[in-house]
Amino acid sequence: MKMNKTLLTLSLAAATLPSLSSAGEVEVLHWWTSGGEAKSVQELKAMLEEQGHSWKDFAVAGGGGESAMTVLKTRAVSGNPPSAAQIKGHDIQEWGGLGFLTNLDDVAQSGGWDASVPSMVTDVMKFNGEYVAVPVNVHRVNWLWANPEVLKKAGVEVPKTLDDFFAAAEKSKQQASFLLLTVVSMARRNRI
Repeated sequence: MKMNKTLLTLSLAAATLPSLSSAGEVEVLHWWTSGGEAKSVQELKAMLEEQGHSWKDFAVAGGGGESAMTVLKTRAVSGNPPSAAQIKGHDIQEWGGLGFLTNLDDVAQSGGWDASVPSMVTDVMKFNGEYVAVPVNVHRVNWLWANPEVLKKAGVEVPKTLDDFFAAAEKSKQQASFLLLTVVSMARRNRI
C-alpha cells in the first residue's frame, strides 16, 4: 500500500488536529522511542517539516503505550490535548465517543484511503462513518509467538493454523513442563 505524504504527516494515529492548510506547530504524543520506532518518528517528522510545519515531539517511553495513554487522558480531560496522538485500534472508538477526534474525510479522500487501505483497517479508523485516525502503522492483536527450538525438541513444526496449534500444544505439553521445571530449578539454585 502506498501512503502519500499528507497521510503520513497528520499523526501517528488519531488527532484533534487544527487545520494544516497553513504552517504551524503540531504536538505529537507517541510512545515510539526505541530503535526502528524512533527512526520512523524521525521520518514522519521530516515529512511534516517538508510541508512547512514544525513537529513538537511529546514522546512518553515505556509500557507499550499505557503510560502515554495515561498522559493523554490527563491532558485531554484538563482541556489541553496534543494536536495528534498515537492511539491503537479500538481505543479510537472510545476517543471518538468522547468527542476528541477531528474529521479527516478530506485527507482520506485525497489520499484514496478507501481504495488502498483494507476495510478491516478503515473500519477501525472511522467513528460514526467518518475518518478520525490515520493508518500509519497496523498491529494485530492475535499474534502467536513460537519458540522454534522448544517446538523442535518436542518434535513438532511451527503451527500454521489453529488446528496445527492445538495439535502442537498437545505434543509439547510434556516438553514444556520439563522446561518449566528446569527454569524453576535453575532459579532456585541461582537465587534469581
